[in-house]
Parts: sequence; C-alpha cells; structure tokens
Amino acid sequence: MPNIIEITDFTLPELGVFARLTEAQLRNRLEPEKGIFIAESPKVIALALDAGYEPVSLLMERKHILGDAKEIIARAGDIPVYTAERAVLAELTGFSLTRGVLCAMRRPKLPTAETLCTGARRVAVLEDIVDATNIGAIFRSAAALNIDAVLVSPSCCDPLNRRAVRVSMGTVFQVPWASIGEQASEWPGPGIDRLHKLGFRLAAMALSDEAVSVDDPQLMVEEKLAIIMGTEGTGLSAQTIAGCDYTVCIPMAHNVDSLNVAAASAVAFWQLKAR
Repeated sequence: MPNIIEITDFTLPELGVFARLTEAQLRNRLEPEKGIFIAESPKVIALALDAGYEPVSLLMERKHILGDAKEIIARAGDIPVYTAERAVLAELTGFSLTRGVLCAMRRPKLPTAETLCTGARRVAVLEDIVDATNIGAIFRSAAALNIDAVLVSPSCCDPLNRRAVRVSMGTVFQVPWASIGEQASEWPGPGIDRLHKLGFRLAAMALSDEAVSVDDPQLMVEEKLAIIMGTEGTGLSAQTIAGCDYTVCIPMAHNVDSLNVAAASAVAFWQLKAR
C-alpha cells in the first residue's frame, strides 16, 4: 500500500533530500553507503528501478498519483509518497518538476575500474568535465553508440547529479560506470597506468599538430581502446595527452576549431566503436 503524505509543512526533515540538501550533501562523500541521488520523471525513475536501484521516497504532483506515476508507486512498495499541487512543489524545491515526479534513491556501491573493464573493448574516460548537462548527454551517446563502460576522473561532475540523470534520459543506469580514482592525485598518472595495465590503448581527444584524424584506420583496428575526453574550458591536461598512445581530432570545416564535448563524444563514439 502506498504511504501518501500531503505536504503541509516545508520543514519536515524527510523533505530535506528534495528541498534543502546540496548535491554534495546528497552524495555524502564521508559515508558513501548513506548517499542519495534524485531521479526525475516517471520514465527515468522506471529505468532506475529496472536497473535495481532502491527507492527511498517519492515527491509528486497530486494528479500523478493515479496518473503517470501510478505504476512507479506500485513498484516502489510502501515508501513515503509526498504530494501537493505543482505550485507548492515548485516553492518547496525551487524549480518546476519535470513531468511532476521526483524519486530519492540510494546510491549504489560502484565497481572498481578493473572490474568494470573486464571484457570491455571500448570505454569512455571523462576528465574533469564539470557541466551536468554535458555528462548526461555523453552518457546518452555512450548508451546509443555501444560504449561498454564510462570512467570518470575524481574531479568530474557526478553522473548521478539530478540534472545529469535527467539529461541522460536514464541511460546513466544502463551504461556501467565507475570512478578512476577517489582523490585528485589519482588522475591522470596513476589512472593512465591502470588503463594500460588493463590492456587499453589510449586515445586523447585533443587539438594538436600531431593529432591523427578520428577516422584513422589504425584506430579502427585497436582491440581495446579508451577514448578520453577533457573538460569544457581547456580540454585534456598536457600530462594526460602525453600519457596516451594517440592524440585524436575530429576534422573541422568553416574554421571551427572544436565541438562541445558532448557533441564531440557522439562523433568519436560512432567512429571508434568496436568492429
């Protein structure tokens, strides 16, 4: 039986996950096993449930209880379902809810990079990408274009950030991912060494006079390739580029020097997919 709770008091502690806690506080880096993330919209929440993620509580417009969220509520068991009209929820959360439904879910225990990459032929490595929208779009491309796994550097935006999850359309639950290091000091040097030990050749996506084109035949025949994408402002660090086996660029027209990292990822994933 769903536990429907009409919101009458914004100070209710249980509403903190939706209204007052920052992304960092939700993540709870000091005690990761207590971490929470927020999934948004019935479709995305359903994909999280399909992937085995554990729901903690739901927040939704009243009309969705017997509407778009009816199936979600049935699948989630007897967790609290907090509800109110749209304007009240917007006042509570500070934003308009996409499709009117949020779900607080427990963060999973992530695998190691070594476990994640067992059997993988194509992995994406994201270095210090900070924009949640870009992270979400990259995961969506990774899922659609057959990337086996995604690794994120310690300073990268959290893939379970609410906006990243929403922009990914739930594909962050479908593509296996892990962090390649917990501290900033573990990337790039130690992380690059780990990838080489796992048998990957490394392709740094970067602008360079020495770069080969993304359609270079040698890249196509690599058995195991890690495609490394850099931060929005400055791209990959010089140390990362130096540690890679290839520097790779996407040929540009009309004097355009580069693409947004999310757009570049789609081109690279399509061209460099395992044959």
